[in-house]
Amino acid sequence: MLAVAFVCLGNICRSPMAELIFLDLAKRAGVSSKLLIDSFGTSDEEEGNGIYPPALKVLSEHGIYGSHTAKQMTLPDVMRFDYILVMEERNRTRLVQNVGGKYADKIKRLCDYTARPRDVADPWYTRDFDKAFNDIYDGCKAFLEYLIGEKKLD
Repeated sequence: MLAVAFVCLGNICRSPMAELIFLDLAKRAGVSSKLLIDSFGTSDEEEGNGIYPPALKVLSEHGIYGSHTAKQMTLPDVMRFDYILVMEERNRTRLVQNVGGKYADKIKRLCDYTARPRDVADPWYTRDFDKAFNDIYDGCKAFLEYLIGEKKLD
């Protein structure tokens, strides 16, 4: 089983959106049983909170449903996941710092797998949940295509 974690700052907007989008795509591709999928924050400030309502709303508008409770990623979490996909470079920098500089090679930006590498802007600040959804969907789709193309799920 391949373990994939999505990470943003608070784990209430982008990373749980990515978790649910990626799970939906994996189910449609028939590979969800080969994956362990979860999401985390680099911070504990939202720990215990659910997905932010505007994030849930945009997911439901695309027929994607689910729930998640925010939690901070720790060193043991980093150790057990094969791929850790952050939403922006700041998340990568902070996560690497949080875990003492270890395992930096397996922490990548989600949208680095797309034809247009970029950060996923934080909709908590931009208020543009549709753009965040589109960027995350693009990244998740490209990452799943990478896993399938590279035969990582065989």
